[in-house]
Order: sequence, then structure tokens, then C-alpha cells
Amino acid sequence: MSEWNRRDFLRTVSAAIASSVCTRAAERKPNIIIVLADDLGYADVGFQGAKDIPTPNLDRLAASGVRFTSGYVSHPFCSPTRAGLMTGRYQQRFGHENNPKYDPSDAVSGLPVSETTIAQVLRDGGYATGHIGKWHLGAAPHHHPLKRGFSESFGFLGGGHDYFKAQMTPDAKEYVIPIQRDGKPVEEKEYLTDAFSREACAFVRRHAGDPFLLYLAYNAPHTPQQSSEKYLDRFAHITDQKRKLCAAMTSAVDDGVGRLVSTLRELKLESDTLLFFLSDNGGPLHDVNGTRNDPLRGAKGQVYEGGIRVPFIVRWPGRLAAGKTYDRPVISLDIFPTAAAAAGVNLAPALQEKLDGVNLLPHLLGKSSSPPHERLFWRTGGGVLFAVRENRFKLVRIRGASPQLFDLETDIAESNDLAPSRPDLVAKMSANLEAWNRQLIPPLFESPVPPANRAARVSER
Repeated sequence: MSEWNRRDFLRTVSAAIASSVCTRAAERKPNIIIVLADDLGYADVGFQGAKDIPTPNLDRLAASGVRFTSGYVSHPFCSPTRAGLMTGRYQQRFGHENNPKYDPSDAVSGLPVSETTIAQVLRDGGYATGHIGKWHLGAAPHHHPLKRGFSESFGFLGGGHDYFKAQMTPDAKEYVIPIQRDGKPVEEKEYLTDAFSREACAFVRRHAGDPFLLYLAYNAPHTPQQSSEKYLDRFAHITDQKRKLCAAMTSAVDDGVGRLVSTLRELKLESDTLLFFLSDNGGPLHDVNGTRNDPLRGAKGQVYEGGIRVPFIVRWPGRLAAGKTYDRPVISLDIFPTAAAAAGVNLAPALQEKLDGVNLLPHLLGKSSSPPHERLFWRTGGGVLFAVRENRFKLVRIRGASPQLFDLETDIAESNDLAPSRPDLVAKMSANLEAWNRQLIPPLFESPVPPANRAARVSER
């Protein structure tokens, strides 16, 4: 072979290899990470204005991603929000409107097996799928994460857990049940929040070469209020004990998110990872665990803003603009279709039609100028509390009380009831709310303990 032909041959081979590498890179599906905090207050992280709880890692996440200033969850307390997030559907459509009791023999209390989860969709699309942390979607064997689309699972099945101890016995109560790894009990000695962060980083390392879905569901800062000295020492200046513990537990979550992002960076996976961070609901009233929802009205269990508007970030370096805010209302139901679209998964038409969430990517990338949602809805207790948001206005209905109407653009604290002066708008929004309500079914199961603050203190600010 002549020198010219040899050089030409090498150039051709090099070009083919480069083309193949570029094609593989272009075809690589992004990793999806969903980080869910538990009972995090709206004002308890730095990027939301907290001054007494430094959250440098979450602040960097917000600064390098998009912060939703009107980011909502689909329910004001734990399990129903998780059911909506997993399915992309208003959970009241399939009866998951209350918290399931922890009872492995109860076949009904949990996310109905008729529903398709984001984990099932991505697993079928070639993703490794991992659940870490709190589950709270049913304790029966058929409700287990490993039966709902996750190929790996580390955490607990109930609604909360002691952060330092567990009882390695079959009859253990909900908050001290054994931590499970892939359905088998394991003895965990590390502070639970740190253990979940450890496991999240290990999952990423195991699957660095493949696309993965990681659902990291911290139970912090949910009660019981417990922290290791490492985090408590950071807040020796806070004299309010509940607030101090809240700060310490939130700081542990912040550290964990920092460890996770550092692992992505080390493995050069940051630009290949679409990451969501949010809370499952607003913080409880301050005397429960020291959280704050300033400047919002209300708290966990209520459909005022303090119960349903949460800290909410999405980050995809190189794809989504960094340091931006998005002000139009979005909801946790949107995570399912957004993740599926990013992954290039073609949803079955029947499933696509059932989704209430929408793909946010066209809106975030400037390809759509319309709002993602014409209106958003909430219902608790089969009809104890209702709310609907349409553009800037929000209607709140509490059983036995007159409807309330608020202009959230000028009154985020919901302090000025416009209902008496806008009966036309109240009637219109009420009709839309009723039309939605007629599509729903009654709750399939009742909460073992009524969620705190839901009805007895619904008017508290």
C-alpha cells in the first residue's frame, strides 16, 4: 500500500470511529434522578431564602438548574403525592387519596397494581432502576418496589423510620422495621440519612456505564426529629430545639445531595443526568418539627399554598439553562412524562392519554410559549378539602365553609379573600373543579391516623 493510500485509509478509519463514537454519544439515554425530601419547609433551604439553615449544595443545584417558583405537588401529605409522582396521574383517579397503613397482609392499602409507574416504563426502556429510602406505597408483597419496576431497592416500606435503630424481628412496628436491601432485612448502623446518601452514590457507581433511574426518597426532615452530632454541631446557635433539629436534618440532606452530585461529576455523568429535587409536601406546622413555609399560608395537610407549593428544581447541564427561574405553575405529576420524553421512551397511546402530567422540556427549552397547565387541582379526604389554580387565581373550598378566592400574583400569602367581590370567577372555577371531581373515585383505603393539621386547623397561617 502506498504512503498516500495508507494515510487515506487511516483517515477513513479514524473518521468512521469518530462518527461511531459521536453517534453513540448522541444516542446515549440520559440518567434520571429524582430526589425527594420529606416534609421540607418552603423556606428551609437557602435558594428559597432561608438564612439560618445553610444549604450550599442545594443552592448550587438551583444555581446550575431551573428553579420552579410555582412548583407544586399533587397532594398535601406523604403517600398520595408519591403515588402521583410514580404514575404521572392525579392519584384520586385510582383511589390513592390517603396514607396506607403498614400491614404486609393488607392487599388493598397501597399503589394499585393496575397503575403503571415511571420505573416500569424506564426499566422496559433499558434502564437500571433503583429505589433508595422511604417507600410508603404499600407494605404487601405485590406493592414492594421490586414489584413496581425497580430492579434494586434499599430502604423501608412504611411512612417513617427511626434514624438510628431498627428491630430485626418479624413483628417490629412501623418506625423500627428492618431496613431492607432487595426485599431482605439488613442491619444498618449509619445515621439513616447518611446511609441513603451512601447507597445512592454506590448505585450510581454500579451503573455508570448504563442509563439509570434513581429514586432517592429521603425521610428527612420528617419526624422523629433525630440527628447525629455531626449535623447538630453546625447549629449550636439555634436555641429553639425543634428548629435546631430541623436544621440539622435538612443539612444532612444537603450533604447527601452534594455527595451525589460529586459522584456524578467524578464519573463524568453530570451532563448526561436529568435531576429533579423537591419535597413531598409543605412543612408541617412549626410546632411539629420546626419547619417554616414563609411567606405561604398553611402547612402540610392543607390545600393552602403552604401545604402544596414546595421547593422544586430541575437540572440538566448543557441542555437546560442554568440559574433560571420558571414562574408558570408546574406539578410533580410532570416528572413522569418529562423523564420518559428525555429517555426517548415511546409511551403506549393508552398510557399517554391517561397522564395528567405534561412533558416540561418544550416549555423549559423555549419551544413552547404556552403554560404547561391550564389549571391544577387538589382534593383530600374524598372531598374534605379542594383547591384549583387557574393562571394567577386560586380557589379553596373547605367542607362546611364558603369558597375562598385568591390572586396569587399579588397575594402569595392568601390573605385577601376575593370571593365576595368576584362571584363570577368563583362560579367559573367551581364548575371546573366539579367537572374534575366527577372524574375521580372515592378513596380505596383510609389513613390509619388522620394526617396532622388536615381538617382541625385548616385555617391556620
